[in-house]
Amino acid sequence: MRTVRVDLGDRSYPIQIGTQLLKSVGDTCKHHGLTGRCAVITDAHVAPLYAAGIMTSLSQAGCQPVLLTLPWGETAKSLKQVQACYDSLAKHRLERGSFVVALGGGVVGDLAGFVAATYLRGLPFVQIPTTLLSQVDSSVGGKVGVNLKAGKNLVGAFHQPRLVVCDLDTLNSLPDREYGSGLAEVIKYGIIADARFFGGLERDISALLKKEPKVLASVIARCCEIKAEVVAQDETESGRRALLNFGHTIGHALEAISQYGQFLHGEAISLGQVAAADLSHRLLAMPARDQVRIRELFEQAGLPVRYPLSKAMKKRLVEATALDKKVKEGEVQFVLSDRIGHAQWGCRVLKEDLDEVLEEYFPTT
Repeated sequence: MRTVRVDLGDRSYPIQIGTQLLKSVGDTCKHHGLTGRCAVITDAHVAPLYAAGIMTSLSQAGCQPVLLTLPWGETAKSLKQVQACYDSLAKHRLERGSFVVALGGGVVGDLAGFVAATYLRGLPFVQIPTTLLSQVDSSVGGKVGVNLKAGKNLVGAFHQPRLVVCDLDTLNSLPDREYGSGLAEVIKYGIIADARFFGGLERDISALLKKEPKVLASVIARCCEIKAEVVAQDETESGRRALLNFGHTIGHALEAISQYGQFLHGEAISLGQVAAADLSHRLLAMPARDQVRIRELFEQAGLPVRYPLSKAMKKRLVEATALDKKVKEGEVQFVLSDRIGHAQWGCRVLKEDLDEVLEEYFPTT
């Protein structure tokens, strides 16, 4: 088992990465001071696979768990489902000494974390991510929240978990499309922070697609190390943490206009990152070769790099981009990269440049 530590003083916590970790979750929680009543929040896809084992492990460790099962998919990340969770927590009399376990992908982690952050003004919670995307990204760093019709993650909080448990065995149950979606976040880390890591991904992409355990464990650990370092320096995204949003401005807008159903998150931010690399070439003089390498790696990972949109959808994409959380004084602040392994936040993008890039990667049908 590998352990990566997120260093936040008295709110620091470990990320455990390994195999066969789920069966000892109850003892692990107990070791970290989490006992008594707890709620396991999961979704309809994950519950049949792992919920029974988690409930048994918690019970054997002396906890009294209750299971809350959400509908599957991004549309479940809503205030309606948050209210349903609140009602269940109240019904089962969870109290200040209780805790929440998020068992699932990014949607479950974000929603369960938000419930934990706000119920009784804050309960401790544990992240057990079961997708590649959530293991390398959304389960780490304490950003939790839900979507509104107007845009993604517009309601949320910063609430750090007590513990993150990444069991690599759960990735074996992932559909190929979901697994590929996670690779988009993996590639992002190389673009924004580690050129050597990016080169390793180019070399090992075939092994990654085959889920070879040693390569996978190393890649996940490195992603978590990069994110842990960034979060430790800027927990509440007032500066450097914004780098983690490379490709997300356009990607989140694309998810919003398609009602969070047409694209998986990684597919949307793959398109967003390829577009951001083009903007980086235009505005920050990213070398043309780096731009090509970025596009080719997404293609080799089986992710989309171009997607036609109708004129009406293109208009909505531009409007949704303007609702991004990174808007400052009415102007969208982009994260761009001057070279692979380094990025900058707060980059000003003129409308004409954005329009040209959107037409290139989202041609009007």
